[in-house]
Amino acid sequence: MRQIIYSIVITVVTVFLFQTCSSVPLTGRSQLNMIPSSEMLSMSFQQYDQFLKESQLSTNQAEVDMVKRVGTNIQEAVEKYMSDHALTSRLRGYEWDFNLVEDDQVNAWCMPGGKVVVYTGILPVTQDEIGLAVVMGHEIAHAIAEHGNERMSQQLLQQVGAVGLMVAMQDEPAETQALWLSVYGVGTTVGIMLPYSRTHETEADHLGLIFMAMAGYDPHAAPEFWKRMAAGKQGGSPPEFLSTHPSDQTRIEDITSWIPEAMKYYEKK
Repeated sequence: MRQIIYSIVITVVTVFLFQTCSSVPLTGRSQLNMIPSSEMLSMSFQQYDQFLKESQLSTNQAEVDMVKRVGTNIQEAVEKYMSDHALTSRLRGYEWDFNLVEDDQVNAWCMPGGKVVVYTGILPVTQDEIGLAVVMGHEIAHAIAEHGNERMSQQLLQQVGAVGLMVAMQDEPAETQALWLSVYGVGTTVGIMLPYSRTHETEADHLGLIFMAMAGYDPHAAPEFWKRMAAGKQGGSPPEFLSTHPSDQTRIEDITSWIPEAMKYYEKK
C-alpha cells in the first residue's frame, strides 16, 4: 500500500510540475513558475502602492517626463513583441506605471504587472534618454521573463516540497507573502532581496536589448552604459543594481555579440 501511495504522489507531483513549466521569451529556456499570475499581480500592486506612499517622488519635471516617455516607449515595444510571438496572454492584468523616486541608490526595478521605479541616483550614469532605456529595458525584461516567479517557485519548492506547495497554493496563498517580499522587497523595511541568478541577468540583458531597439533606441549604447557602470564601482562596493550581475567584461562581450540581432528590431524614432 505504501508503494502505491508513493507512486500516486510521484505521479501527481510530476503532472503538477509539468503544468507549471513555461518558456522564457526569446531564449526559450524552460522555467518553473508555480505562483498563479493573479496572486503575483495582487501582491505586486499592493506593495507598489505602499512603496510610493513611503517614498519621495521626484519633482524634476523634465526627468520625470523622460522616465515616463522611455517607459511608455518600451511598454509599446514589449506589447508588440509579445503580440508578434503569440504571447500577449502573459501580459494579462498588467497595469503599467513608471515613476522616478528621489534616492541616491544607483538602482531601478520592475515589479510584476509593469510597475517600474527608477532612482534618481542612477541618472548620472545613464546620462541621457538612451542610457535610461538600457536600464529600463533590462528591468522590464526581468518582469516579462517572470524571473521573480521562477525564483519564488524555487525557494518554495525547497522549503515545503512539491506536495506541500500544492496545498499552500490552493489553501494558504497568504503563506507566500513573506517570500514575495524577499523576492521583490524594496526600501529598507522588508529584508534582503533574493538575488537574480546570472542566467536571469543574462536573459534580462538580451531581452532588454531587443526591447530598447524596438522602442527606437540604438542598442549600440548598451555596452557604453555598462562601461560607465563598471567605471563607477571601481574602488568600492558595487551598487545594488550590479551586486549579483555577471562580470563586467562578460556582460559587455555578450551584449556586443547580440547587437547585430537587436539591430534587426531597431526602429529609429
